[in-house]
Amino acid sequence: MPFSPELLIYGLIFVGVVVLVEGVYLTVFGRSISLNNRVNRRLEMLDKGARREEVLEQLRKEMQQHGKARTIPLYSLLASKAQKAAIAFTPKQLMGIMAGVSVFAFLALTIGTESGLAMNAVIGTIAGVGGVYFWVSHKAGKRLGMIEEQLPDAIELMVRSLRVGHPFVSAIQIVAKEVEDPLATEFGVIADESAYGRDVGEALKDMAERLDMQDMRFLAVAVAIQQQSGGNLAEILDGLSKVIRARFRLFRRVKAITAEAQWSGKFLSGFPVAALIFINLSDPHYYDGVKTHELFIPACIAVGLFLSVNLFVMRVLTNIKV
Repeated sequence: MPFSPELLIYGLIFVGVVVLVEGVYLTVFGRSISLNNRVNRRLEMLDKGARREEVLEQLRKEMQQHGKARTIPLYSLLASKAQKAAIAFTPKQLMGIMAGVSVFAFLALTIGTESGLAMNAVIGTIAGVGGVYFWVSHKAGKRLGMIEEQLPDAIELMVRSLRVGHPFVSAIQIVAKEVEDPLATEFGVIADESAYGRDVGEALKDMAERLDMQDMRFLAVAVAIQQQSGGNLAEILDGLSKVIRARFRLFRRVKAITAEAQWSGKFLSGFPVAALIFINLSDPHYYDGVKTHELFIPACIAVGLFLSVNLFVMRVLTNIKV
């Protein structure tokens, strides 16, 4: 059975692009920026001798720089996810990395395949830009998921701190020291901003909008209401933590219930593509009799559109708001 190694090379190049970007990221900014690292990045920067205001300025820049770059053409598609992931690369650096890995993919395709230069350029650009987009999306999803899981524990820690007499700012500082990243660094920035005179409720609101998290908005609103009208903040936050845990359990339950429908949609859309690849690998001349037909290309486009619509419809049907 004839086998063309080009498809395998395409896949390996895409994986290589993602691994290369991750390697450069960890090399430039250190191991503490990794989401798998248990060390609080803010505290590590302080331990290395950096001044508090320098650390605050750098972290704020990393968290906000991509939101300010949404006016850059094409980059707006990536800016929102890069902001949620708090990518330390600047927008210019990230676009430069896209260009660099696209060139890397083009050279790898030129060396490893027999495709033409124009085809290699197109595929290399898609692999470079798509690989960086996939990397940023993965970072954003993983980071937001970790923050959602950490938030109820952090709120309960604040409740215990308030009940023993600590002010709310001190409770935030305790969370910044005791919990792990990424939430620790986020709350550490809020603690530093409040130390320099910024309103805590406003800082929490900005963080909630930047991360686009409903639970964080609940926390910001609860703190803002308590600041304006008074009340027992410990009791309010205790109830909030229970609500967030209940929502989180419900979300996981909904996700488990809709998993079958989601994977059914992916399978029904992916199976024809997998069958097409298998047929071409096992018998490259299988479609020679119909390739020259005038309806062959329109039919292929129509099938691709139907498969894409299937994925979209199944995603909409299973996207249940909790």
